Amino acid sequence: MISFNVPPATGKELDYIGKAVELRKICGDGVFTKRCGKWLEEHTGTAKALLTTSCTHATEMAALLAEIAPGDEVIMPSYTFVSTADAFVLRGAVPVFVDIRPDTMNLDETLIEAAITERTKAIVPVHYAGISCEMDKICGLAKKYHLLVIEDAAQGMMASYKGKPLGTIGDFGCYSFHETKNYSMGEGGALLIRDPAYIEQAEIIREKGTNRSKFFRGQIDKYTWVDAGSSYLPSELNAAYLWAQLELADEINACRISRFNQYMELLAPLKEKGLLGLPRVPEGCVHNGHMFYIKTRDIEQRSLLIRYLDQQGVNAVFHYIPLHTAPAGKRFGRFHGEDRYTTKESERLLRLPMYYGLRKEQVSYVAEMLYHFYDEKF
Repeated sequence: MISFNVPPATGKELDYIGKAVELRKICGDGVFTKRCGKWLEEHTGTAKALLTTSCTHATEMAALLAEIAPGDEVIMPSYTFVSTADAFVLRGAVPVFVDIRPDTMNLDETLIEAAITERTKAIVPVHYAGISCEMDKICGLAKKYHLLVIEDAAQGMMASYKGKPLGTIGDFGCYSFHETKNYSMGEGGALLIRDPAYIEQAEIIREKGTNRSKFFRGQIDKYTWVDAGSSYLPSELNAAYLWAQLELADEINACRISRFNQYMELLAPLKEKGLLGLPRVPEGCVHNGHMFYIKTRDIEQRSLLIRYLDQQGVNAVFHYIPLHTAPAGKRFGRFHGEDRYTTKESERLLRLPMYYGLRKEQVSYVAEMLYHFYDEKF
């Protein structure tokens, strides 16, 4: 069976975890946490990068820093993971869902302005599949209406928009290091902060509302509870696992992009015949090979294809169920405008195997099985 995903590993993870244990500093903000944070800052140019226990928690921290309050509205796509909305629902805010673009599955930037009200506090673009939203337009609207931009860049590390790394364009950016992502620490994430004015408050929130970070830097002689916060600091063991991959970040990225390009080349004839759809990378966007998806004719064809590929030893999966159709989405949020594409396109999308270590011959086999499917059934 060709797995849909295999968590990334370079071979040094256990050595680094062992080193963290030897150093007797495993609770976080030790050598490996600091290395990872510094690496992120140097490679993205952000003012501060703070490792977190998940991308969910990075987004929660962004909501706290943005002072999201009950009754506020936050504009986002419905085609995203629940964490995008949860972070703001926990603050009492209302997710306002806007339709997506069918070519990128990203928030349709042309529909955002009509969804802005006097209660709107932030726009949350989600960079689906590591392909950027139209950030110039989004940031322009944010500036016009005095809104914050919180990038859900869970899938976007090592990708960019017009030369700017995803996660660094808005006020805050949120990365995921879940085992399904290009770089992993099992469960984990990072908050990227553009404006240095937010750094001290972010450190306090991350350390349970204390000024513990200043204490460890020797800036104060004792630390205490100074504000509301939570426990968003990951274990040093997780950071050690991640560091093994950041050391080889370029190699991992190149591998994934190579497999992405191979899929595109092999499947282009099926697209030309109108049998399936393929991803589009707009001009100015550099992707990271986070995923490779195709689009079938409809949900019925997708279901048939999933079963067929499974029988041939290929694990392919669909993705998000639109949040506005979910019980919690109906209770906590609302959809602005017409759902022309969100549901329709989500029901067509099928993700093919993609991970660091996926071999060329495996990609060729997956493509061959797709040709067999369309030859036999269509």
